[in-house]
Amino acid sequence: MAGIHALDLLIGNDYPDLATDAEVRAFEQVAYADRVAAASTYDVLKLGAERNPDGAAIQFLQNADPADTPLVVTYRDFVARVTQAANMFHALGAEKGDVISFMLPLVPDAFVTLFGAEAAGIANPVNPLLEPHQIAEILEAANTKILVALGPMPGTDIWQKVEQIRPQLKHLKAIVQVFGGGDPDKGIFNFSDLIKQQPSDRLVSGRKISGADIAAYFHTGGTTGTPKLVRHTHANQVYQAWALNLLLKGKPGANLLFGMPLFHVGGSLTQVLTTLSNGSSLVVLSPSGWRNPNAVKNIWGLVERFKPEALSSVPTVLAATLAVPTENADISSLKYAAGGGSAIPVAVGSAIQDRLKLPVVEVYGMTETSSVHTLAYPSRPIRLGSVGLPMPYARVRVVQLDADGRLIRDCKPDEIGVVIMAGPGVFGGYLSDEHNKGAFVDEVWVNSGDLGRLDADGYLWITGRAKDLVIRGGHNIDPAPIEEIMFRHPAVGFAAVVGQPDAYAGELPVGYVQLKPGASVEPGELEAWVRERTP
Repeated sequence: MAGIHALDLLIGNDYPDLATDAEVRAFEQVAYADRVAAASTYDVLKLGAERNPDGAAIQFLQNADPADTPLVVTYRDFVARVTQAANMFHALGAEKGDVISFMLPLVPDAFVTLFGAEAAGIANPVNPLLEPHQIAEILEAANTKILVALGPMPGTDIWQKVEQIRPQLKHLKAIVQVFGGGDPDKGIFNFSDLIKQQPSDRLVSGRKISGADIAAYFHTGGTTGTPKLVRHTHANQVYQAWALNLLLKGKPGANLLFGMPLFHVGGSLTQVLTTLSNGSSLVVLSPSGWRNPNAVKNIWGLVERFKPEALSSVPTVLAATLAVPTENADISSLKYAAGGGSAIPVAVGSAIQDRLKLPVVEVYGMTETSSVHTLAYPSRPIRLGSVGLPMPYARVRVVQLDADGRLIRDCKPDEIGVVIMAGPGVFGGYLSDEHNKGAFVDEVWVNSGDLGRLDADGYLWITGRAKDLVIRGGHNIDPAPIEEIMFRHPAVGFAAVVGQPDAYAGELPVGYVQLKPGASVEPGELEAWVRERTP
């Protein structure tokens, strides 16, 4: 066994602090390729299992109740079942370049499917909450060969959607049901029946997975037009786990409260792959994750029971937890709160610091960067509202582009421009060439579409999205400052500002709010609040 970092060949028994830019640059003098210990996500899981073979990889709760006894899947059993799943997909005809799509809630076999699919071919996690025609378009764009889906079950319509779209899937060869009886004569197979027929000690295909091999397709962008599918290599995904373990100092045996969807890179990579790469444990809150109301309602009891070091989720969940009294719960295990996917409102970050006494580690990235690309280093001063600094070997620039997306110049410190990124986590392009036009600046820098600034110390501040600007009478209005004013109202739990078409001005900013539980406002109260505080 190597040092404390399971995925780094050179780090010894202690993580480096990387507390200054000079320390990061010195660390980067060794090429990343000479450090990383895993070529594939399958390798990552095996290295994580070596750290904690009999420990819990997954602790599954049915209803986010801290009093319940979780279903435990050990690392030894998890890696064995992932291997069996890869062999099952191979037996169904999946090869290196074939796509295995899946539509599953957060049950243990969803995690098995994700990594088994990546070991056999290409995984394609799909949001089952989308409309049937949207799902069909994604599956067809991906050339799905095998579909894994939840069987008929009360409270979910996943199987009904599968039956509705199946005739449209021209490349589909087999459907595998989780919690379903199957119907082999119709090409529908039972997951449990098939997987137990496979060996668990080797990949029957004999495949040697390269870092350059495609691991997954993730759908990103809107729900209209040709689906935009991001291609991740194994190396892209491995970098995410390597970098986050380095900066957050992952260790075996720690627990993470998990409720993010696997079709989101923040769930499947930032949280799942990173956790499983170091011998830690995923406490899966429920099949619907954070969407189960008990997950937030019982949050402090769950923290007391499972003692995670991080309160980690999307900003809406972090904001919702603030409305739940801690009462007498022991939450002393928490060392920090972390969030991403969208900006953490300053008011929410301040409340976490003030009420929970936790530093806020805000992260930034996108599906195209395999999730996190910058974060607030815990070893450095955290600047609330900033998304921190680039991870080691990652790069960020803020630039001015012309109307065709060509580089004009780099911005000065604190000058707002377009955020572009490069590094080991950055993807090589979308599946369809039609989506690659304008995706990159100078070929290697992915265009985020976000507006931001770099301060004099290199901290990145996201100020909005170029396409989210409200253009009123020719003037660009950034929604973010208006949203922050709305957030400061004591009754507001969450807020968003969008542009409304207007015949005279072109667009007008319109705000939407979600009130805190039990809160109320008088007609016109919020409008007056914003007007009084808007410069």
